[in-house]
Amino acid sequence: MNETHYHILIVDDERDITDPLASFLSRHGFRTSIAHDGVAMDRALAACSIDLIVLDIMMPGEDGLSICKRLQQSVYPPVILLTAMTDETDRIIGLEVGADDYLCKPFNPRELVARIKSVMRRSERLPQHRKLSKGRVQFDRWKFDLAERELRDVEEVVIRLSSGEHRLLVALIEYAGTTLSRDQLLDLTKGETARMFDRSVDNQISRLRQKIEVDPKKPKVIVTHRGGGYVFAANLTYLD
Repeated sequence: MNETHYHILIVDDERDITDPLASFLSRHGFRTSIAHDGVAMDRALAACSIDLIVLDIMMPGEDGLSICKRLQQSVYPPVILLTAMTDETDRIIGLEVGADDYLCKPFNPRELVARIKSVMRRSERLPQHRKLSKGRVQFDRWKFDLAERELRDVEEVVIRLSSGEHRLLVALIEYAGTTLSRDQLLDLTKGETARMFDRSVDNQISRLRQKIEVDPKKPKVIVTHRGGGYVFAANLTYLD
């Protein structure tokens, strides 16, 4: 899709932010809609084809973090959070609940335009996949509940996963059979959060293989692709 056709939904309760921002984005070729709370956002999503949501965190009623987490339960557009919070932990929480990027207030609208274009390029590069936020799958000798950070083998022995390992495994399963580059895996696991807790995708893959592969030196579940990247190669059974 040409960037001039992107439809951006701005969700913020402050009209002195939404109105000039909508005008600025329109001048740069974007279609824009405005919602001042979560209820209005839901109406806009039901009525229009929205390509990306610019979402303020601090709003009365349902806040932006709660909205972002709720959106994860269905197919939803990419989300850029607007936050007045400067604490690094708060920004990490935003990424962990599903945001694709964040921008701290006050911000330069030109930077928002650049971030919108960047997020859209990333989302359009990724192939179609099955969105899995919950449910159970079986592969190799493992059963995996996607909402839990643990695996169970055939003898019901539990293997605990770190938050980074859990996000990585879910991403690989969602794109099972598709080779994903390191950059794509960073994006899918909410890049900045992954970088903060796990400096290298390769190191995280190695740790995950140690837990799930029969022979980590000859992996059969998470296979390295010769051209770069990784693919989840095991047969999957969706249990529910």
